[in-house]
Amino acid sequence: MFNIAVAQSGGPTCAINASLVGVYKEALKEPSIDAVFGSVNGLEGIIQNHMINLKSMILTNDDMELLKQTPSTVLGSCRYKLPDWEEDEEVYKQIVSTLKQRNIGAFLYIGGNDSMDTVNKLSEYFKSISLDIKVIGIPKTIDNDLCITDHTPGFGSAAKYVATTLKEITRDSIVYSIPSVTIVEIMGRHAGWLTASSAVLHAMGETAPHLVYVPEAKFSLEGFLKDVRQELSKHKAVIVAVSEGIEVPDGVQSGVVDNFGHKYLSGIGKYLEETVRNEIGCKVRSIELNVMQRCSSHLGSKTDIDESECIGAAGVRAALNGSTGKVMVFKRVSDMPYTVTIDSADASKIANQEKFLPKKYINSAGNNIDDRALEYFMPLIQGELNLVMEHGVPKHFAIHESVLK
Repeated sequence: MFNIAVAQSGGPTCAINASLVGVYKEALKEPSIDAVFGSVNGLEGIIQNHMINLKSMILTNDDMELLKQTPSTVLGSCRYKLPDWEEDEEVYKQIVSTLKQRNIGAFLYIGGNDSMDTVNKLSEYFKSISLDIKVIGIPKTIDNDLCITDHTPGFGSAAKYVATTLKEITRDSIVYSIPSVTIVEIMGRHAGWLTASSAVLHAMGETAPHLVYVPEAKFSLEGFLKDVRQELSKHKAVIVAVSEGIEVPDGVQSGVVDNFGHKYLSGIGKYLEETVRNEIGCKVRSIELNVMQRCSSHLGSKTDIDESECIGAAGVRAALNGSTGKVMVFKRVSDMPYTVTIDSADASKIANQEKFLPKKYINSAGNNIDDRALEYFMPLIQGELNLVMEHGVPKHFAIHESVLK
């Protein structure tokens, strides 16, 4: 008999708890697994030996279903950068001490690019000291920028929210007779997948978003103003979708970085709003979707949530089959009918890498999304959750705050 540990890391999503449920449910099926420990605040919980036996937290099938519809990381998250063990082995010794004390035979880490770096480093260290603890990565990120996997858990729900919100903004914007421009700032540091997904509205007969700007296409302020003027000549209300990470003049964004050296991005929408107001003079507003993109589970994609649970379960099976240093990935078999399989890839080939929006998905002018992208995006946003409601709002699963301290 042995135990397994699971942790959640990085930015929250609508689907990361569904992957946790997948890990937990699959572990319950295996007679050789005694307990499933959840690490509080990602890797930090293992370093500090702050872990919860999930059997004391998730008591019923109803709890599991409620957890699947709950956004964010129920165990808490972190942005902890694990050093190279050759340079600083002390933290690795703390991790090993906790895992041995808890009789952990496998550790599953649910996270994005940087979390997969942790998976790679831990698996390599365990090999170097001949420690038989399997380490498996379960992907998640609304940015959809992990290599090798067709898409990432969390992206489909975020894309569904973005598209729905832009559709509602469109309805709101067209009611007045005066010309207007609405600029919607969408998450995406280097990769424009989420911003590009707003173009699924074109498949529904919408002309909005009329302009889409992603980091993969060269951006110029002069070109932007020309594009806006051109669209205003055709449409009363122009809707612009813009990635937070498009290239802009120095000083527009804060320049502050996190533990991994990633910039905290915000401000491009407001900057473009002021530019349009000064240069064109029409009614203009900017809207920053901010964290709502990743926590709006009331617009979750059923496809996303179901797949997220499945890939969590697949991670447990991979560990039981002897895999380590692997990340579970989706392989798309077909668009119509939409079919995917789950496989694994070396964490070393995913960690610290980024998958960018293909050039073929961007129109020749660099200011919108080609219709060829819609076949990729559309299946990922399909299906609605049968939400449990309480007092008129979605009910969420939560751990008492005292347990997480």
